[in-house]
Amino acid sequence: MPDEEIYDEPSNVNVKEGVVSIKGPDAVDVRMTAEAAVETSDRLLYGALKARGQKISNLGRQKTERDGPADDQG
Repeated sequence: MPDEEIYDEPSNVNVKEGVVSIKGPDAVDVRMTAEAAVETSDRLLYGALKARGQKISNLGRQKTERDGPADDQG
């Protein structure tokens, strides 16, 4: 991907007549059925939790590199 900008703004979600509309950064404008929206929501949640876990793991690794292993403290 040439443009790999990372956004920190959540998308807006609206519902009208059983159709879920998502508008977000970079001109994202998507309409989905309720079923597709639920599956997308599940995938987003899984990805977000995985990314958060990676971030926490990286912070722990940086702390260990800086301070040494926890069992060496004392």
